[in-house]
Amino acid sequence: MGVRNQTRVVEFVFLGFSGIPDGHIYLFLPFLAIYLVTVLGNLMIFILIQLDSSLHTPMYYFLSHLSCLDICLSSVTVPKILVNFLFQRQTITYNQCLSQMFFLISFTGTEAALLAVMAYDRYAAICKPLHYSRLMNTKVCAVLAFTSWVWGFLHSALHTALSCKLYFCGANQIHHIYCDLPPLMKIACNDVHINEVAVHITSLFVGGGPFFTIILSYVFILSSILKIRSTTGKRKAFSTCASHVTVVLVYFGNGSLNYNRPSAGYSLEIDTLVSTIFCIITPMVNPLIYSLRNKDVKGAFRKALESQGKLKHHHTIN
Repeated sequence: MGVRNQTRVVEFVFLGFSGIPDGHIYLFLPFLAIYLVTVLGNLMIFILIQLDSSLHTPMYYFLSHLSCLDICLSSVTVPKILVNFLFQRQTITYNQCLSQMFFLISFTGTEAALLAVMAYDRYAAICKPLHYSRLMNTKVCAVLAFTSWVWGFLHSALHTALSCKLYFCGANQIHHIYCDLPPLMKIACNDVHINEVAVHITSLFVGGGPFFTIILSYVFILSSILKIRSTTGKRKAFSTCASHVTVVLVYFGNGSLNYNRPSAGYSLEIDTLVSTIFCIITPMVNPLIYSLRNKDVKGAFRKALESQGKLKHHHTIN
């Protein structure tokens, strides 16, 4: 019987947390806490950037997009995990699975592109300060941000379209905690050669392209900083890049572990841990990095608190 005559799978079962069948209800609260911290932390940064005029610069414009991305990325996976924990049923329908995979690939691809754009912004600010206002004007920033989003969605559309042609012949157990391309390809019963070729080619552009851009930008940035004579000037230049470099290391480091797996694959426990760190912990960490290491964001937060305090005091007097 040909694969096209096989009955299509209508539901998948996640095996990522199968090792702790009686502990799902206890995992609900930690994952809920992580999700709330992620959403509230990124939302706080987004609102601060909109309200504080001192943060109306290209760097923080792109940071506001990064905050939106992290909320979206976390919201693609965590709510479904929470629902499954609550009802103690680790399942997802076929259509929901493809939708989850589409948005997951879209947002991860967009984030890689956006981090490259942010690296270019730091290059323009440090290496081309006299031309910065022209190189990173409002129109250019909008185009770069829009292109990053389109880049991610086009990349995802290709993989999702190819994944729609996969047949699973009754195999519906995914060794993962959410729907992603590698675990789906692993359980497909028809030829996945085209999918594998597409993954390798697009990885060079969607992952390798932004990473190369970031490395090249920081080579020029480091060269320019080393030419600065004053220690204060060097320290200031380094401080403007510190948060971005940390986020890049966290994102690409975890992304490499998640997608560049050994040929034998990870054990189910390690796979679950790596997946959790990449798509659930990383979006939570980013706002912490930018709020704890960035003086401008901390200053805007203090001003917002002071304004709120004055407002409450005014209402109390009246």
